[in-house]
Amino acid sequence: MRITKEKAEENRLALVKAAGKLFRERGIDGVGVAEISKEAGLTHGALYAHFPSKEALAAEAFGHNADRAGVHREKVMVDGKPDFNAFLDFYLSTEQRDNPAHSCAMAASASEIGRQDVSISARYEASFQRMTAFFERHIAETKPAAEARAEALAISAALIGGVSAARAVAKSNPALSDEILRSTRQVIAQLTK
Repeated sequence: MRITKEKAEENRLALVKAAGKLFRERGIDGVGVAEISKEAGLTHGALYAHFPSKEALAAEAFGHNADRAGVHREKVMVDGKPDFNAFLDFYLSTEQRDNPAHSCAMAASASEIGRQDVSISARYEASFQRMTAFFERHIAETKPAAEARAEALAISAALIGGVSAARAVAKSNPALSDEILRSTRQVIAQLTK
């Protein structure tokens, strides 16, 4: 029985969303195609009808999650300019730290992307570049382009690293985890003034 084009696209999106959630929660290597298919309510045969490999699905899921994050960043605006305080409050929150399945894919997967294939690395790089450009546009209003670029790169790396480090120590030392989030926010806020 053939499914409609709309249903096929719906199934593809369900797989991408399920994979993105599970990859952020447990890592790309920590999830199998059977689990992704089950989470999406489909068979693993359906997964391979849409994606030639788990790596192709991971690249697509990462891109989907990054697109969603980019939309969120662009919504955090006041008078047409980024509202860094609101963005920092959101990104460096305990809610984001404690819910990797629903948080930034870059922070959730930073340590493992280097072990994945080039298609996944390319999606990560594109997302990192987009995040950096978000900061760079604002900083370039008051600083030379090269300085704005350097600060934007550092801010993006600090955000991702801050959440990753806070998440890594949260179980053994919740106070240190909270301190990492606060300190990262404080230092970035100083750069974005």
